[in-house]
Amino acid sequence: MSLKDFAARHVRLTVEGKTASILLDRPERKNPLTFESYAELVAIFRAAVQDDTVGAFVVSGSGGNFCSGGDVHEIIGPLLDRDTKGLMQFTAMTGELVKAMRACPQPILSAVDGIAAGAGAIIAMASDLRIATPRAKVAFLFNRVGLAGCDMGACAMLPRIIGQGRASELLYTGRSMSAQEGLEWGFFSRTVEPEALMQAAEDLARGITEGPGFANAMTKRMLAMEWAMSIEQAIEAEAVAQALCMTTADFRRAYEAFAAKRRPVFEGN
Repeated sequence: MSLKDFAARHVRLTVEGKTASILLDRPERKNPLTFESYAELVAIFRAAVQDDTVGAFVVSGSGGNFCSGGDVHEIIGPLLDRDTKGLMQFTAMTGELVKAMRACPQPILSAVDGIAAGAGAIIAMASDLRIATPRAKVAFLFNRVGLAGCDMGACAMLPRIIGQGRASELLYTGRSMSAQEGLEWGFFSRTVEPEALMQAAEDLARGITEGPGFANAMTKRMLAMEWAMSIEQAIEAEAVAQALCMTTADFRRAYEAFAAKRRPVFEGN
């Protein structure tokens, strides 16, 4: 399915050129997730695997906030009435979102303004790139509601981004990580003023989509796979990955453009 044909009802999905944008749009509640929006996000990222016309995603929230996590009234409250089997079904479903984001071959960029809490923090964490405004606050606040910090892959992914000690502090205390901390710790790649956030995110996404699509997907795949590899295994795996990239038309286009002293125009194949 082309993402242009995806009929999203619970998030706003738009495709401009090669960039797909997802807007979490419940500003009156700081853009919380519902059972339906969880499922829709999973479906979008799963569908992206089959859409090679899209080269990158931008995820953002409306109204000066990114995402406040699971909706207290529509998700948290109803969970209290579920048995263990029902709760396992829910936590498996939330984990599917991160799995879908990581399996999606396109790089995902989160543009974080204001609050990114709980599942909102996880969406930012599971993205490939993150840009923030100075007022961004990221909180893995699970322990503040009586839960463990090991939610949706946080104990696996967050230490790899900001380090074990810093991740431990955030997951044990549930406190907010400021935009400045996020920048210094490598969680955010840059900060920009709120009015410049979407333009910066779209420009970065556009720059990615102008690159070689197959090779970008391979980079994302290897970044994930090599977490569980030794250096020797990684070198061997990258040799295979790079050789595959050398079979693409984009590799030939790059060579021909270099020889002709012009900028290559990649087509993703």
